[in-house]
Order: sequence, then C-alpha cells, then structure tokens
Amino acid sequence: MERVRAALVRAWTWLLNFLNLGASGHSDRPHYLFYRHKGPVRAMHWFNAIVLLVMLMSGLQIFNAHPALYWGQTSDFDHPIFALRSVLGVDGLHGVTQIGPWTFDTTGVLGASEFDGRAIGRGFPAWATLPGPQWLALGRQWHFFFAWLFTINGIIFAVYAFASGHFRELLPRWHDIRELPHEIVEHAKLRFARGEAAKHYNALQKITYFIVIFVLGPLVVLTGLTMSPTMNSAFPELVWVFGGRQSSRTIHFICAFSFVAFFVIHIVMAVLSGTWNNLRSMINGRYAVEKEAAHG
Repeated sequence: MERVRAALVRAWTWLLNFLNLGASGHSDRPHYLFYRHKGPVRAMHWFNAIVLLVMLMSGLQIFNAHPALYWGQTSDFDHPIFALRSVLGVDGLHGVTQIGPWTFDTTGVLGASEFDGRAIGRGFPAWATLPGPQWLALGRQWHFFFAWLFTINGIIFAVYAFASGHFRELLPRWHDIRELPHEIVEHAKLRFARGEAAKHYNALQKITYFIVIFVLGPLVVLTGLTMSPTMNSAFPELVWVFGGRQSSRTIHFICAFSFVAFFVIHIVMAVLSGTWNNLRSMINGRYAVEKEAAHG
C-alpha cells in the first residue's frame, strides 16, 4: 500500500511540475512561463480534434459505399479520377488504387483488406471507419451530427477570434508572405523559434493556420452541404459554384485529407519543437520561454 501511495505521489508531483513548472526539454536553461493560449482557444482546439477524428472515420465509412470520385454533375463509372477497387486474381483478392490513368496494388490497405480473418473488398480498412466495420446508415448519422458540432464550433471560434483580437494574431501580413520561403527552410532544417520570438506565430504558422481555419474549414462545410439534395433545392447556386455534385464530393474528399495532412505535420512539428512544452501550453496555456542572454 505504501508503494502505491508513493507512486501516486510521484505521479502527482510530476504532473504538477509538467503543468506549472517544467520547461519541456530545456529545464536546465533560464526560462519563464508565458501564457500562450487562452482557455477558449484550448477548449475549442481539443473539441475540434475529437470532432474531426469522428468525422473523418465516419466519412470514410460513407465513402466505402462507393469508393470512387468523379468531376462534374454525374458519375462516369468508367472514368473515375480516383477509385479504390478490389480485383479477384488467381492468388486471391487484390486491392487496386486508381488515380487518373495510373493504378497501384494496395492490397491489405486500400481496395481489399482483411476482416474477421479473410480478405474482403472495401475501400478503406475496417479499423479506419466508424461506427463498426460496415454500417452506412449509422455512419451517415454520425457524420452529419458531428458535422453540425464542427460547424457550430467553427462559428464560435470565428466570433471569438474577431471579438478577442485573436484574428489579428493569425492574419498574415505582406512581410509574412516575404518571410515564408525563409521559414520553410528553417523548419526543414528543424530550426525553431526560441526566446521572445517563440511567443508569436511565425510566417509559416500564420499562413497555414489562416488557410486551414478560414479557407479549408468553410470549404469542407460548403461542399458537404452541396452534396445534400435538400440543400440543392434550397441553394442551387452551390452546385454551380463547385461545378456539380460529384465535383463537390471530390473537393470534400480532398479537403478531408488536407486536414489529415495538416494534423500529421502539426503533430510532428509540435513533437520536434518541444513535445511537453507544446502539449502543456494546450492544457493549461503556459509555455516555457527561454530567457535571452543580456548584451552589453
């Protein structure tokens, strides 16, 4: 019992140090804690991460009902611009991914994957879809419900960003655009901002966050609405804007995986630039900033 109590005390002490005192990988250097992310931003960040994960997995469930994409108003079954197919060969079922005129064998991952000990034809594997391995009707309900949560959260964030001035922190300026090539090179070399510079978004962060939040977010919502027959009747202009219902479905798919690419890169950069520091700043808002050496 004493060992358990001692372990709990150590764990609790570590958690307190992590949340309030630790400096994430450079605790031996002089630093101070900077209040980097306000409560509403942190709450909406984590809420959005959960919502988008469910939306992605339920969206893949819907996509599996017809795993092909087209351009225009109608489906050209013989000429998809993207498709996940299963082909029965002499040695079993094969998964084939088609991108335009090119095809790739993606057996086991895309087109055909194992489920319940046997290979079956499905666009995305069962582990990547919700709810359950193959349940289109419920998958649509999950997707639409969480899409409303995503939209409401996005509207609340936009209102908050403009009201609090957070929008100005994210808005790229001309000098940010000029600095973009330099920032890309710096990030590629894994050179991240330190000291006072770490308290502000750099050019690459501003442009990326602005595009994801204020361009990609609204675009994925609008293309989703365009695929709804009810919305087509109420707002037929949406179909025209996106070049047809099938075009909007394709754009919606691209937006979804643009979010995936953003999250992967975002997580990798957060880990490389200081895992615990970045994580703590999104839990209690405090970010450890290195004190710059005095000159003169």
